[in-house]
Amino acid sequence: MIKIRNLTKSYNGKKVVDNVSVNIERGKITSLIGPNGAGKSTVLSMITRLIKPDSGEVIIDGKKISEYDSNSLSKKIAILKQSNNIDVKLRVRELVEFGRFPYCKGNLGKEDHRLVDEAIEYMQLEDIQDKYLDELSGGQRQRAFIAMVIAQDTEYILLDEPLNNLDMYNSSKMMKVLKNLCRDLNRTIVIVLHDINFASCYSDNIVALKNGKIEKEGCTENIIEKETLDNIYEMDFTIKNINGNRICVYF
Repeated sequence: MIKIRNLTKSYNGKKVVDNVSVNIERGKITSLIGPNGAGKSTVLSMITRLIKPDSGEVIIDGKKISEYDSNSLSKKIAILKQSNNIDVKLRVRELVEFGRFPYCKGNLGKEDHRLVDEAIEYMQLEDIQDKYLDELSGGQRQRAFIAMVIAQDTEYILLDEPLNNLDMYNSSKMMKVLKNLCRDLNRTIVIVLHDINFASCYSDNIVALKNGKIEKEGCTENIIEKETLDNIYEMDFTIKNINGNRICVYF
């Protein structure tokens, strides 16, 4: 479990994260939702120690993240940020192999190659594993980065808006893959999402933020409700039940 306790972060005197506390359940998908500037990405970065909080702490499996060395933390938790552009000319397989760096420091052994093969197969990249990243479509490229994260073989996976620049087909496919990661590989996924309906259909739990604070958090059905969403986004929502999912209608 990841325990987040009283996280606070300010920039230029303005609090972008204000006393955030929440528990992230193991083996579940937890989505962070909220309008632009709500603090979602900053919270995600503080969980992985990419950004240092002004106050508060993150505890992973009973141990403060400040007590992990960088290599040990990389074996515990993986993050994929919004900006994952790489200038170096890389093939898909070479990118996925980077996921094994915390374990082998670039000298891949038999076990490393096995896990790379499994990640490529899981993301259905076998036929393009020798292509360069700049030859791929947006959906293929994003799948390659997810494969790298899978190869890192961490229990916790944090994704910052992984659906950016993906069309509806590839966004849906990506969310199904993430759901399967939880089910098949028992991964714990924390994901920043802008699309409310993807959060509703694929999340186990949702944390709703506004102005750096948690407005409400809990299981999906307790968050995807009109009053809560109207307040968070300051607009009028209608909630429809379609095939067992709560679908948000807004204009």
